[in-house]
Amino acid sequence: MRLSQIDDASRPDHHHLTAADVCYYFLEYTSQRDYSFSQANGIISNLKKKPSLSGRADYRHKLRVMREASITFRGALNQDWLAGATLVPVPGSKCRDDPDYDDRMEQICRGIQNGLDVRNLVVQRESTIASHEAGPGNRVTLEKLLDLYEIDETIAAPPPENIGIFDDVLTAGTHFRAMKTVLSRRFPGVPIVGMFIARRVFPTLDND
Repeated sequence: MRLSQIDDASRPDHHHLTAADVCYYFLEYTSQRDYSFSQANGIISNLKKKPSLSGRADYRHKLRVMREASITFRGALNQDWLAGATLVPVPGSKCRDDPDYDDRMEQICRGIQNGLDVRNLVVQRESTIASHEAGPGNRVTLEKLLDLYEIDETIAAPPPENIGIFDDVLTAGTHFRAMKTVLSRRFPGVPIVGMFIARRVFPTLDND
């Protein structure tokens, strides 16, 4: 599976992105459709399973797609870039002391291959409602994330030379924008790219 880059045609779907942002993705996740609609919808649905439900039999599908995501990134990413990059997972919506704290993106990053520089450089101080569970008008805002995000200075050294921000779905680009802003303030001049399993698209009339 090959990575595609967000370009002038797709960027308007993610209104927090600018032409200066470099973001890549594998699949297109269709909003307002369930897990059965497409391969991407099935993958993202499984990734979103809550850790508090890990005792259920179907939780194994989440673990499977996490392993598959690591393998897919391994095959698609440039090895020279990987060797010199710091992989920074986007924090989940829940803090570490919450039963639904989810480190799926960290696990996916660590599963790409041994020896990578994977660091949770950005931490979220308070839990929020997960974006896919929030109703209209209740999604976390960029301003709120900028208030909640902070750098974990205990792991800030050595400073990264290249940063890859990893997340499952690129929607409006809110989390990416907040992550890039916080990281750029702390590590000015360091190149930053976004890596996503899927980008969000909306249904077309043909799919209705």
